[in-house]
Amino acid sequence: MRRLMLGNEAIARGLLESGCAVATSYPGTPASEILVSVAAMREAEAMDMHVQWAVNEKIAFEIAYAGAMTGLRTAVSMKQVGLNVASDPLMSAAYMGTKGGFVVISADDPGPHSSQTEQDSRMMAMMAKIPVLDPDSPRQAKEMVGLAFSLSEAFEIPVMVRPTTRVCHARQDVALDPLMKMSRQPVFERDPARWAATPKFRHHLHGELEGKLAAIAAYEATAPTQLNPSVKGPQAVVVSGVAAAHTTEIMRDIGLWETLPLYQVRQPFPLHTAFIAQVTAQHDAVLVIEETTGMIEMQLGDRQRVTGKLTGAVPRVGELTPEAIEQVLCDFVHRPCTVKTPPAVPGRRPTLCAGCPHRASFFAIKKAAPRAIYTSDIGCYTLGLNLGAVDTVLCMGAAISQAAGFYHAFKGEAKPRDVVATIGDSTFFHAGLPALVDAVAQGVRFVLVILDNRTTAMTGNQPTPASGWGACGEPLHTVDIEKLVRGCGVDYVREANPYETDDLIRVLKEALVYCRESGPAVVISRYPCLLDKQSSVDQTVGAPPEVTDDCDGCGYCVQHFECPAIMMAEDETHVTIDPVLCTGCGVCRTVCPKQSIR
Repeated sequence: MRRLMLGNEAIARGLLESGCAVATSYPGTPASEILVSVAAMREAEAMDMHVQWAVNEKIAFEIAYAGAMTGLRTAVSMKQVGLNVASDPLMSAAYMGTKGGFVVISADDPGPHSSQTEQDSRMMAMMAKIPVLDPDSPRQAKEMVGLAFSLSEAFEIPVMVRPTTRVCHARQDVALDPLMKMSRQPVFERDPARWAATPKFRHHLHGELEGKLAAIAAYEATAPTQLNPSVKGPQAVVVSGVAAAHTTEIMRDIGLWETLPLYQVRQPFPLHTAFIAQVTAQHDAVLVIEETTGMIEMQLGDRQRVTGKLTGAVPRVGELTPEAIEQVLCDFVHRPCTVKTPPAVPGRRPTLCAGCPHRASFFAIKKAAPRAIYTSDIGCYTLGLNLGAVDTVLCMGAAISQAAGFYHAFKGEAKPRDVVATIGDSTFFHAGLPALVDAVAQGVRFVLVILDNRTTAMTGNQPTPASGWGACGEPLHTVDIEKLVRGCGVDYVREANPYETDDLIRVLKEALVYCRESGPAVVISRYPCLLDKQSSVDQTVGAPPEVTDDCDGCGYCVQHFECPAIMMAEDETHVTIDPVLCTGCGVCRTVCPKQSIR
């Protein structure tokens, strides 16, 4: 039986077909659909496994890894910057190893399409000294999940599977194999020299790890293969990941398939020792096409014969599109290239949805603190950039830490700058708590606005600890954000409805007055995301407002509020409201300086 599947669905299917007993994650594009699909398949097939959205990637990693220590097959999934958050346990787990199979799925985003960086998770695997598999398609991604479990158990080591956006979000017909229901019973054997190793024992574990890598570099099941095995020649191409799929098609299209040997590397690290010797012995010139860093090229080592990203033969920045790969191939074989790069298509910049409560929150912040420094974070609300209410975006949780940094920088001034930080509810749980505790201890004077839309909206409305339900819809305990903030030591905590914008502006002004003398103040701007159909809150709002004849087309509402439902008329004499897009939130009545919207 075959089924058309999204790459992330295929990965999820691979987990269930391999007998995975524990699957954890924190949502992040392009990896979010992996756990969503695992949860749906688990429910549909009545599988006995634990599926969980964790508070962050580090915790997700540690939960799954503990399961692997008991002999179960477990997996954790995340995007590439999430792997940064999980890097601490990743490095240590490589030394300690596993009992059951443990697969770390880190989805990379060359481009980048929806990330802060283009970083290459394969380099993190190299630094941690664990093997990494690099699929070229949804079909191969599913197969590699099973291969990763086998590799992990064969060498008692965590194994990374690294799909990229074009694998995660592509669709392909995939063969469905039977689901594996493993009857393993968890067993934890006390071994402090391994599981709780002190530095002296870590030295010993490091030596064992190096021995494992040497053996994995000779593991036949993950060895590179020549995709056109009958072809010989002085030149050769080595590919990995989705670049392998693109290169295969392009070489067939431009007549290189029968003349140029093409090797696919499925395990970029450790690169097989025999393959390194074979390629450098049989070919005078080797081109390596890989995303995003020249990792295979680095291991091949021969700078006289090997070209790729490190030599500049392959672009070092951005996604390797088919057009870019065709140009690289033509340059390598010294032939003219007729590829036409698609023209750049002008697009509309991303903006918050019509009726999004975050838009009202940012408008209120600008009104209450027009000359403040606005630190922000990762989420839908990053688009507060468009409203002039976001000055900095660094990484998860940094809104609070950077607010503290700006406070310390300006506190010696005669008139210190106000600082207003914005952070989403999911991000606050993920990485905001430690920063807030530190700010309280240091007496940092700033206002923190927690944009609480009751969900992880940007990645598909996954639950947060405040949602009260889990990955499979099961009821969970609810964590109260206000109590949590007060537990951090914050005395000024207020809640407001962003749709009641005048009231929110008043609360923000009070918070500013308080923080200038007494330390951090927290305002929870709370209204559920309008796209979250699982919300238990009634999201019914009013009818679309009307624009009166008093509107003179000043454009203030368009420029300073940027709601997609509000548009300037063609003659620019007035604005109009699209009743299809409008949610009826009514905030634009507050925004209009001339009260021309009612």
